[in-house]
Amino acid sequence: MTALVLALLAGAVAGLALGALGAGGSILTVPALIFLLGFTPAAATTASLVVVIVSSVAALVAHARTGAVHWRAGLLFAAAGLLPAAAAGALSARIPGTVLTLVFAALAALAALRMLRRREPPEGGPVSGARAVGAGAGLGAVTGFLGVGGGFLAVPALVTVLAVPMGAAVGTSLLVVTANALVALAARAHTAVHLDLTLLLPFLATAVLGAWDGKRLAAKVSPGTLRRVFGAALLAVAVAMAASAAL
Repeated sequence: MTALVLALLAGAVAGLALGALGAGGSILTVPALIFLLGFTPAAATTASLVVVIVSSVAALVAHARTGAVHWRAGLLFAAAGLLPAAAAGALSARIPGTVLTLVFAALAALAALRMLRRREPPEGGPVSGARAVGAGAGLGAVTGFLGVGGGFLAVPALVTVLAVPMGAAVGTSLLVVTANALVALAARAHTAVHLDLTLLLPFLATAVLGAWDGKRLAAKVSPGTLRRVFGAALLAVAVAMAASAAL
């Protein structure tokens, strides 16, 4: 019963972050699955992909209804990341859990610092095909290897590299994240990772509900305050993960 309650609460917090900020949900999902619900690092990163796909599709539909998705730019950006996502997803299952935890802690710290800096990415200039392919490939590799959506990386990349307006960057990033996560999950299908559905499904349900509550929260609280709160929490999680892996 305790594990079920933790799954419900952790899912709600991860969804709240995704709904309020358009990013950060999966960064919180992996440590929650490992430290609260007892998943192995390999199982947590795989389960996180499931959460990313479902919650991103739900949020993508909402953004698409308001016209805040640039489909062509998103599909081009996603295409560059599909092969790296598949390769990284297959590789991740063969990496020791300690290494995965340390790499994830470093990524979580980077995401936290980006949130705490509170800077909007500058508007992009002329679109560079080479930079777009490189950025898309890098994001796909991160998604496949660590099971995170990477919205905190995708949004500034779309704005600066593909010149997507900031107002459409979040919605477009959800399209990219969904495509990469689907390919990465398919690449892990042959692995022998066990997912505890009795905990994953409740987590997933409250994550989706939390995402909708996060949208309402974002309308009432300033974006700067939300970023600082989630950034500080994420930085604490990153430090805890690095410390646990080092012991």
